[in-house]
Amino acid sequence: MKFQDLLAYQKSFALAMSIFKISQGFPQEERYSLTDQIRRSSRSVSANIAESYAKRVYPRYFISKLTDADAENLETQSWLEFALACGYINNVLFEDLSMQSKEVGRLMNFMMNNPEKFGSK
Repeated sequence: MKFQDLLAYQKSFALAMSIFKISQGFPQEERYSLTDQIRRSSRSVSANIAESYAKRVYPRYFISKLTDADAENLETQSWLEFALACGYINNVLFEDLSMQSKEVGRLMNFMMNNPEKFGSK
C-alpha cells in the first residue's frame, strides 16, 4: 500500500484542494497572511501523513508525525474561523469545511491509536 491509499491522506488532500480553490477568492490584501497561512497548514496535514507512513515501522515516529499533522489540522480549523469572521466564507461553507477537517482528525486519531494496523511494530 502507498501513503496515497490512506483514507486520511485522501481526505486531507481533498480538503486542502478545496481550501486552495476557495482561498483564490480571498481579498488581495490577504495574500501574504490568511490565504498563505490556511493553504500552508491545510497542505501540511497531507504532507505529515505521508511522512508518518514512510516511517511507520517506528511507532514513536509514526505517532509523532501524525501528532504534527493533527496540529496542522487544528491550525487550519482556526484559519477557517478567521475566514468566516472576516466574511470571506459563509456559514454553510465553514460548516462543510469544518466537518471535513474534523473527519480527517478522527481518521488520524484512529491511526495514532492503532499504529500496528498501519505497519508499526
